[in-house]
Formats: sequence, structure tokens, C-alpha cells
Amino acid sequence: MKLSARNVIRGRVVEVTKGHTTAHVRLEVADGTIVTASITNEAVDELALQVGQQAYAVIKASDVMIATDT
Repeated sequence: MKLSARNVIRGRVVEVTKGHTTAHVRLEVADGTIVTASITNEAVDELALQVGQQAYAVIKASDVMIATDT
């Protein structure tokens, strides 16, 4: 598979929490670093996502914001 997104990070699924229509999938991409994605329950089922499984965070964004405490 080829993607136009340039930010692809491999990790391990640590949690899948399904809601009524949307699921939150937590992916550990480094020691203690978690990326959370909101995807449809249908996508979770089609990808057969399970805790412990290797998966990829594919990030394609038109905006990235930076904030500081100052």
C-alpha cells in the first residue's frame, strides 16, 4: 500500500473503547507515548483491531498548532 501521508508511526494497540458510533483507539508508539485516534466502530471491526496488535498511526493534517505555558 502507498499513501500520500508522510507521517506513519508504528505502534501497538493498548486500548480500544467503542462508543455508540465512534471508537477511541490508543496506540503506544514509544515507551509510554500514546497516540489516540477516533475512528468509526465499523473501521475497528473491518481492521479487526485488538489490544496487543501492531498497527500504524497515519497522520495527515493541514494544520499543526503549538502552545506554551507562557
